[in-house]
Amino acid sequence: MSGPTPAPIQPAEPPPPPEVPGAAETTLSLEPPPAAEPTPEPAEPAAPTVHLRISRLRTGDRKPHFDEFECTPEPGATVLDVLIEIRRHRDPSLVIRHSCMHASCGTCGVRINGREALACDTKVAGLTAPTIDVEPLANQRPVADLATDMVDFYARLEAVGFPLVRSAEVAAGAEPPEGVKAYTRFENCIECGLCLSACPVSRTDRSYLGPAALAAAARVADEPRGQPLGPILALAAEPDSVWRCRDAMQCTAVCPSAVDPARALLGLRRRVAFGRVRSLLGRG
Repeated sequence: MSGPTPAPIQPAEPPPPPEVPGAAETTLSLEPPPAAEPTPEPAEPAAPTVHLRISRLRTGDRKPHFDEFECTPEPGATVLDVLIEIRRHRDPSLVIRHSCMHASCGTCGVRINGREALACDTKVAGLTAPTIDVEPLANQRPVADLATDMVDFYARLEAVGFPLVRSAEVAAGAEPPEGVKAYTRFENCIECGLCLSACPVSRTDRSYLGPAALAAAARVADEPRGQPLGPILALAAEPDSVWRCRDAMQCTAVCPSAVDPARALLGLRRRVAFGRVRSLLGRG
């Protein structure tokens, strides 16, 4: 005897996931997110104001005086840029001398905070003193303000014959001869007069031939190119020539063209001394 058929067992439904308090519904959206607000760029610092004192001198003045100017130079401005700006917009009577604007002609030589330099090659930002003093070159005749007369400078060069010595260019990849470490181009002198202004001997002895002329004489002695060396060496042997130098080395320190007039002068002195010894020994 059979009993009633039992009902099939149904699988139990899984319990619902527990609710997380504070959980928000996640809704997918195809719209792009709102654009983020651009981050404001930091404001550029204001350009510093520069205080200049410029030497002024005119015909009839007993001595020079300083005029003062407040300027706000552009980034990367040179001292020459500031001087030109003052002359164009502040004081058209300011007398300055310049030409090439890239340290090749030497005409803008001045003293900046007491040191000789080319105004076109001196960045205002590189000067840390609170006041920038600009004066004309020393040991030369003043003309007006920052301009000087170069007649005495060129008279010294004329004494050695205005040598236009040009060494042969070195080919790319060429090796110096044995015993020679490097080449030096003494013809790079741009005749700016900075060395004469910085020379302490030239301040007290106007008859001293000076570093530029003696470096030029050394170039002739090293590379005569058919020019007789007797007159050059005789000139170098004068009392107010190579023997007058006191080895202060200021001429080389301020030279903007790496001519190294002090080393050239000392080399010429050794040559003159050697010639004198040979003459005393009867071998000259």
